[in-house]
This record gives sequence, C-alpha cells and structure tokens, in this order.
Amino acid sequence: MKLKELESFLQQVDVFEEPKILLEQYPTTPHIAACMLYTIHNTFDDIEGKLVADLGCGCGVLSIGAAMLDAGVCVGFDIDDDALHIFKRNAEEFEISNVDLVQCDLCCLEADAYAKKFDTVIMNPPFGTKRNQGMDMKFLRTALTMAKTAVYSLHKTSTRQHIQKKANDWGVKMEVIAELRYDLPASYKFHKKKSVSSYSTSQRSDMFSSCLKLY
Repeated sequence: MKLKELESFLQQVDVFEEPKILLEQYPTTPHIAACMLYTIHNTFDDIEGKLVADLGCGCGVLSIGAAMLDAGVCVGFDIDDDALHIFKRNAEEFEISNVDLVQCDLCCLEADAYAKKFDTVIMNPPFGTKRNQGMDMKFLRTALTMAKTAVYSLHKTSTRQHIQKKANDWGVKMEVIAELRYDLPASYKFHKKKSVSSYSTSQRSDMFSSCLKLY
C-alpha cells in the first residue's frame, strides 16, 4: 500500500463526537498517522505480522492503519468507553477483524500485566498538560514494559530533550524517525480558530510532532 493510499483510507475514520478535554482527546490526523505507520512498516518492519499494541487508542486510527498494513493483531487500549465504541464502529465499517479492544486505565496497570506481550507499541499519548502533568511519560514508561522490540510514540518536538533525558535514565535508546507539522483542529469551545497549524506558526516547536522510536 502506498502512503497516499493509506492516508486516503484513514481520512474516512470517524473521530471523537464529543471529545473530553480532561482526557486530552485530540484526534491523530490521517496525515500524521499514515506517515508514522508507513515509516514503521517500511523502514523498520515492525508492523506486518506483528502483535501490536496501541495505547490511548481513541477512535482507532493508528490501529486501523496498522491493520491495513497487515499487522498480525492490533490491540487498542483506552480508558474511555465512548471512544472505544467509535473504534469498534470504525473497525466494522472497514471490515477489519484483526483488532481487539481493552478498556482500562493504563496508569493503573499492574507492572507485569502485559510485560513484553507485544512486538511493537504505537501511540499518540496525552500531551501531559497542567491537568495531566507527566501523563505522557507514564504512557511511555508503560509502553516500554509492554514492548518486546520497540515503542513508536508521537510527542511535541518541544519535549524532545526531556524525553531523551528520561530515556537515558531508563536505559533505553531513543531516535527521531520523523518530524511532522501538526494541524490541530478546533475540537473544544475555547478553540477560536478552525485549526492551528505550524504552517502559520513555524517558529513554535510545540506545533511540530516528533515520532520517536524507543527500544
């Protein structure tokens, strides 16, 4: 499957109907999802035939994309029942059967609940805003316990140095595999513009999303 074809399919994935700000429910755009997955698949061969976990899966765009790239099985984890309902509907509409769903709080999992159960972990974790400070690092730490091979995670480029320090502390390697412009659609009432894009704020590093590989 070509990159543009994958992105075109992912544009048809339904997103949050009533996003919950406390859960930082921002959809992963089809462009970012497709670029991330295409790179993981073609450069690192970490999707096809692999057991993949998608942490904070939301409505399932990363899982569905991984399934389209012939993942063996992709398991989506999310705390929100409404998001998982949309995920399930998306999977049914695309007639995808190699996905499974787990509703749970990833920050409260037993340390060895899914230890090294997955070949690959993919995710677009919460940013870790003031309300959820450090949540992105909790997701990353959990992901590293679950993955046999590697974790591929999206983060604001402005947090890269902090994540690199954490990776060093945890004794894992980190590399940047892609840097993407992040177009944040207006999802909540306090968003005054239809979207915010780094095309118009090119000097703001927090408007770029880095796809990081940790292993």
